[in-house]
Amino acid sequence: MKIIVPMAGRGSRLRPHSLTTPKPLISVAGSPIVHQLVREIARVVEEPITDIGFILGDPAFFGEEVEKSLVALANELGAKAHLFRQDQPLGTGHAIMCAASILKGPAVVAYADTLIRANLKLDPEADAVIWVKQVEHPEAFGVVELNSENSIVNLVEKPQKFVSDLAVIGIYYFKEIERLKKALEKVVSQKLERGKEYQINEGILAMMAGGAVFKPGTVSSWMDCGNAEVTLLTNTEMLAIKHQEGEELIDSTARIENSTVIPPCFIGKGVHILDSTIGPGVSIGDGTRVQNSTVKYSLIQNHSTIKDVNCEKAMIGNHVHYDGNPTFVSIGDYSELK
Repeated sequence: MKIIVPMAGRGSRLRPHSLTTPKPLISVAGSPIVHQLVREIARVVEEPITDIGFILGDPAFFGEEVEKSLVALANELGAKAHLFRQDQPLGTGHAIMCAASILKGPAVVAYADTLIRANLKLDPEADAVIWVKQVEHPEAFGVVELNSENSIVNLVEKPQKFVSDLAVIGIYYFKEIERLKKALEKVVSQKLERGKEYQINEGILAMMAGGAVFKPGTVSSWMDCGNAEVTLLTNTEMLAIKHQEGEELIDSTARIENSTVIPPCFIGKGVHILDSTIGPGVSIGDGTRVQNSTVKYSLIQNHSTIKDVNCEKAMIGNHVHYDGNPTFVSIGDYSELK
């Protein structure tokens, strides 16, 4: 089994946090988004993972440290890492075709801006599976249309009229991914109209037209990391899941002095918490110091200093110094202060 992970986007909706760190490498609930996604897929599929293809963007942004991180992740799972580059943002279908050399046999395609909990049981009667989640407002999502045999017969983006309430979450299984490759080859050979992109849906619809049977799969949890506000919600939900699963979330090297930690919280390596109340729903990255503060439902990255702060629903990046002084606040481009 292969895993194909398109992750070349710049994550503009998550700025300023994605200005220096690619969005899939931003830590949520103690671990980079893409690491958690790939580990979860490897955990729940029924076949060993042999190869993982990561489709990256500009080498100046997705550089050597990113490459090392992804190779180490694949090695951890007993798989071979393949690193590809998407030089132009030409869409999801184009991204997958950047990994054309390994598009053989069974494969899962997973977009690296979401976290899941699922039983990815594969339907033996299906040529492919599209995982979905029931949502309250399907008009805001891409959804699947089903026939009477519970097969997917169409994909509809942000339907104005009700089609279904099953939103596509961006994870797909192909029994023979060569069939998707063949369909996408025809798609990307066509000349693009201005402002258009090559999308995976075009290849999927071509497969359906050729008789391929697509079945829906469901997930128990689907957590988005598209912007800062929803990433904070995802951080809180993922912490609760990990706490319930019995995962140890406080590193043994953390120093917690005269402070209260209200679970679930992630406390990273070398963190120092002094005279503070932390939690619930807080993740604090490695080497960060928090003093005389109250922090709830927040995500703080590595090697930051937080002092004299009372905050709720804050997302704070790496190497930040925030002492709670209201006369001077330094935040990056595209930030919101509410």
